Order: sequence, then C-alpha cells, then structure tokens
Amino acid sequence: MSVPPAISTGMVTGRATTGIVRCIRLAHVVIVGLASNSNDTLPPSGPSLRVAGSGCRCVPVQGDKMPRRFRTLGRLTPTLVAVILAAGPLVWAMTAAASDQDPTAPALTGEPIAPIPPPAGLDPAKVRLGERLFTDPRLSRRGETSCATCHAPDAGGAGLVPLVVSPESGRLLAFNTPTIFNVALNSRLNWRGQFRTLDEQNEFILLAPDLMNMTWADLLARLRADANYRAAFNAAYGGPIDRAQVLDALAAYERSMLTPGGRFDRYLTGDKTAITPLEEEGYRLFKGLGCVACHQGMNAGGNLFQKFGVFEPAFADGAANRPADLGRFELTGRERDRHVFRVPSLRNVALTAPYFHDGGTPTLEAAVVAMARKQLGRDLGEPEVTRIVAFLDTLTGIPPTPAPSRPNQEPAR
Repeated sequence: MSVPPAISTGMVTGRATTGIVRCIRLAHVVIVGLASNSNDTLPPSGPSLRVAGSGCRCVPVQGDKMPRRFRTLGRLTPTLVAVILAAGPLVWAMTAAASDQDPTAPALTGEPIAPIPPPAGLDPAKVRLGERLFTDPRLSRRGETSCATCHAPDAGGAGLVPLVVSPESGRLLAFNTPTIFNVALNSRLNWRGQFRTLDEQNEFILLAPDLMNMTWADLLARLRADANYRAAFNAAYGGPIDRAQVLDALAAYERSMLTPGGRFDRYLTGDKTAITPLEEEGYRLFKGLGCVACHQGMNAGGNLFQKFGVFEPAFADGAANRPADLGRFELTGRERDRHVFRVPSLRNVALTAPYFHDGGTPTLEAAVVAMARKQLGRDLGEPEVTRIVAFLDTLTGIPPTPAPSRPNQEPAR
C-alpha cells in the first residue's frame, strides 16, 4: 500500500502520535484476529475476546481470566471496529515507510513478531547428554528409531514425508511430524496442543505403542547397562539414572534447539539490508491481511488454538473422517473444538514441507493459497503469493549446532 503524499513520516515521530500509532496497530492485529475466529474455537483452558455484534472470538492459549484491557475491547462498537480495520493497514504502511527512509534505523519496535534470542541458562553437560539420548535408537523397543529419525535436522527439524509408518507397529501415524526447532517457545505442544511441557510430551512419545513403544523399566535397564551413560548421568546429575533425569536431559537438549540470527531477525534488530524489498513487501502484506493475528510472537505462532477452515471448509464433504482431522474434538468431545488445532510456528517454514497436520500440502505456495482462502476468506493472486512466500523464507534461522563434547568423551554404546 502506498502512503498518501499528504502524510509525512514526521507525523508518526512525535511521542503522543507514536503512542496512538502503536495502539491502532495493536488493535488492528487483535480485531483482524477476531474477524478470523469463530465461536467454535474456544478451548476449555483459554479465555476469549468478543466484539459486540460480531459473533467473533480470538483464543489465546494461556490463562484462565480475561485481562481487563481485553474485556474493554469486547465492548467496542461495530463503527469503531470498522474504523480500526480501515486505518490499520494504512498505519502499518506509514510506519514501514518511515523506517525505510533510514537504513541505519534502530531496532524495530511494536512489531507482531519478535527476534529469537540465543539459548541461555542451559547446563552444557545436560544438553550433551540430551543430544545423545535424542539420537540414540535404543530409546525405541526395536532399537531402530531415534527421536532424530523423524525430526530431521536437514528438514528444519520436521519430517520428510507427509505421514510416517511406525517401525514399531507398522501403522501409519496420524499426524505430520512437526518441527523440533524452537519447540521451547511454544505455549502448547503437539498438533492438538494436549501437552503443556516438554517432559509431558517426551514421556508420551517414549511410551506410545506407535512411537518408541518403551516402558520405563526396559528403558532404564538399557541405559543403566551402558557404562558411558552411567558416567554421563552421574556427571550431569550426581546420581544413578532415573526417569526424571532422562526427561530433564531430553528437554534440556530440545530447549537448546533455537534458531536465532535469521535474516528477518536481523531486520527486526535494525539491519534494513538483511531482507530484500520484495521480502519486505511480503511482510507488509502478511501484516495487512491479518496473518499476524495468529502467527505472532518470537515463534511466529505456537501460542494459539484456531479452527482450520474459518471461511471455507478445510475438508471436502465426507473427507474429514480420520480422527486426526477432528483436532481437539478427539480430546475434549466438545463441538466447538471440532477441527481446532494448535497454530504452528512459521519459523523455518520454508524447510518443513509438506504442510499442515496431515502433510497433505506439498509446497509453501500451495499452503499460503489454502490459508488465505480458508482462514481469511481471501483469494490471492500469484504476485501476492510470491511476496508472502519470499517473506516466509526470511524466517529461516541459523540451525542448532551439535552440543560440544569433551575431548575424552565417547558416544554411548
């Protein structure tokens, strides 16, 4: 969107005006989110934001009480909603144009997506031990599958195929493998968001018959029989191997798997040359369309539940018969949770094809077209898709490096 000549960048530099601009931008993000959510999307654990007369809700994952500022938003009149919806894209464009004029401008503020920080506060010994566990196929009953088998580092920490056949049971797994990169930044885990902590999810994976198919008795016996593991656990935890230590070490490694330093993060921190004009146009379009209503925060997602198929059914008639396609409904039995999933992160999304919970969409271009139509009610042309895909490519970060090992430390056998 071009900025009218009558609007100069000086109009958005004053302290008071800057506050108004930020308020309009925030309100635009929230209200676009309201418009793209239905009454069916409220999970049992989350509050909602309601706009009077709109019949819409926006569903944060965390928290049991609605903040006062959100209750105030719920009393907005339809007229004010319309004004903010009209002004929002213009204000985004104004502020973007203002920053464009100074390539040495400081870090951007008030953006819906934030840079990923490098991992901090982790015990290197526990991270090293967690990496050994993560890549050890002996954590599966048949000894053929490790966590890294499905979460491929060269596929953005995700899967390479739409759905994996379990080597333990021979059955086709229900969900496409989500990325393990930046998993610590998610508020909920798994496509249906049924896990709140890495420990919960890791224990489920270790014990599930279709996944690692282990019992704690068998797994601990295998680890305790290995002299290298005994020494490593003793060095990291000061005691014999137990369930809590295995889960803690795995989680420590997974918390280290952040991908900071990508081109878009450098752009956010003030390097205006980090992305191209086409990619920046894609980011503006991404904001203007309302994609940031769900894909925001450090992880550009991962912190909301959303119905798949808001403006257009996500599944053809009779096609949504798989239990996995029902989303959270399979967990809660509540009609409002039918086809509701955790919003995935868009970090490294250019590397994690195929897309969606069933892995049924092979390219990022096709995923953008589908999301615009089903979630926003918009039919995008090829130029718009090209710009958005170009922006999404800038969300690829620097992949995690293997945990450093001590010179005298050998791999577990």
